[in-house]
Amino acid sequence: MEIEKKYKIKKIPENLNQYKKKEIEQGYLNTKDPVLRIRKSNDNYILTYKSRLGMTENPEDVALTCEEVEMPLSKESYEHLKEKVDQDMISKTRYLIPLVDDLVAELDVFHGNLEGLVFVEVEFKDEEEATRFCAPDWFGEDVTFYHRYKNNYLASLSSLEEFIQDSNN
Repeated sequence: MEIEKKYKIKKIPENLNQYKKKEIEQGYLNTKDPVLRIRKSNDNYILTYKSRLGMTENPEDVALTCEEVEMPLSKESYEHLKEKVDQDMISKTRYLIPLVDDLVAELDVFHGNLEGLVFVEVEFKDEEEATRFCAPDWFGEDVTFYHRYKNNYLASLSSLEEFIQDSNN
């Protein structure tokens, strides 16, 4: 189970290099429900099955809750599946920034087609923890339920300009 909230950011924290980071490349074999994703995270290769619990957005929801199953892949399997992704691969650096109560802010700095896009997400152990969460000052607007900030949507974009145009519509 994955319970997360996603935010724009007001200001990138200083000295990002002091935090642990992951170099991530990911693509989607299916972007509808269920989502099938392949990911290279540093030297780890993962196949992920992700399905939204409940097919409608509930106004009472405080976090996005999904069933998520991750399975390891070999590098060879990853490379084979990479040739079959539906859209563009996403490339990003994920900085792991400690927060209070043992929570971690996962700050994603995108590269390639989406160079310049940055947002942050936090995963929780349950919805109660997500409800109690008080975002730090450097977090901006909560965009948890905005489709534009879902990675499977971002993979369909050819540029950051397309993302910006979509936000103006």
